[in-house]
Amino acid sequence: MAAAQAVEEMRSRVVLGEFGVRNVHTTDFPGNYSGYDDAWDQDHFEKNFRVDVVHMDENSLEFDMVGIDAAIANAFRRILLAEVPTMAVEKVLVYNNTSIVQDEILAHRLGLIPIHADPRLFEYRNQGDEEGTEIDTLQFRLQVRCTRNPHAAKDSSDPSELYVNHKVYTRHMIWVPLGNQADLFPEGTIRPVHDDILIAQLRPGQEIDLLMHCVKGIGKDHAKFSPVATASYRLLPDITLLEPVEGDAAEELSRCFSPGVIEVQEVQGKKVARVANPRLDTFSREVFRHEKLKKVVRLARVRDHYIFSVESTGVLPPDVLVSEAIKVLMGKCRRFLDELEAVQMD
Repeated sequence: MAAAQAVEEMRSRVVLGEFGVRNVHTTDFPGNYSGYDDAWDQDHFEKNFRVDVVHMDENSLEFDMVGIDAAIANAFRRILLAEVPTMAVEKVLVYNNTSIVQDEILAHRLGLIPIHADPRLFEYRNQGDEEGTEIDTLQFRLQVRCTRNPHAAKDSSDPSELYVNHKVYTRHMIWVPLGNQADLFPEGTIRPVHDDILIAQLRPGQEIDLLMHCVKGIGKDHAKFSPVATASYRLLPDITLLEPVEGDAAEELSRCFSPGVIEVQEVQGKKVARVANPRLDTFSREVFRHEKLKKVVRLARVRDHYIFSVESTGVLPPDVLVSEAIKVLMGKCRRFLDELEAVQMD
C-alpha cells in the first residue's frame, strides 16, 4: 500500500523539501510503471482535460488548464510572448527634432508604444517594400512645438504654467488614414492604447515633427510586437497537514504562509489550523525554518494543473490573445503533420 502511494505521489505531485525539489521530471510514459497504462489515449485526454476561467477583466486573465503536460503549457506561454502578432511602429521619418532626445532614442521609444489596432485586419508587409499600403501599414503624425505661455505669472517656476506643450504625450500622435482606412475604421479606433505615455520634454523653441509607419509583426522579431506585458504559469499548490496543529503552533503555522492559506479555527476551545486556500501560496518554504513545524506539513504542487496569468498590453483583450495562441499552435501542428505526410510519400 505504501509503495502504491509513493508511486502515485511520484506520478502526480512535485514535492518541495527543505533542501530540494523531488519528482520534477515527467515520468508517466508507457512502460515506466508496472501496472499503469500510460499510452496516450484521446478519450482519456478529453475526459481529464479542462479549462477553468478564474478571473478576467479588460486587460488581465487568470485561468486553470488541467490535464496537460509541461511542454504544452510552455508552448502556450512562448506563443503568447513571441508569436501572436500586433501592430507597432517600425519606421520613423524625422522631419525635425530639436529636443534633447536623439533621433534613434526617440524612434526606439515610439516603437515600444502599444498601438490599439486589430492585427487580424492587416497583412504582413512584404520584405523590401519601402512604401506601405492601406492593407499593411498604419500611419501616425507627431508634430508638437513648445512655446512660452504669455499669461504665466512672472514669479512662477512651474514648467506647466510657463510653457505650452512642454510635454509630448502619446495623445499628440494623430492617425493619418491611408487609402480607404477612414471608411474601414471608425474614428478613435486606431490610436495608442494609452494617451498619457510621456515621449519627450521640450523647452521654448524646440520642436518634434515626424511621421510613423506601423506594421504587423511578432515578438520573435522584436519585443515591441509582443502583445502581453506578462504571460506566465505556475503549478497548483497542494499543502497537506500530516498531523493536527493546535494552540500557539497553529498561529505560528499560519504566519509561515501567505495570508489566507492557513486558517485558524476555534474547535472545542482550542485553536486548530487547517488548510483554507492553498492556491494563494507562493511557497516561500518559511515553514522549514521552524523545527517543530517542518515535519507536520507536506508541500507539493499538482503536476498537471497549471495556473496561467496573462496580462495584455491593451492591444487585444486577453481572452482573444489566448484564442489566437491556440490557433498558432494548431497551425504548427498542421504543418508538422503535412511534413510527415510528405516524408512518407517520398
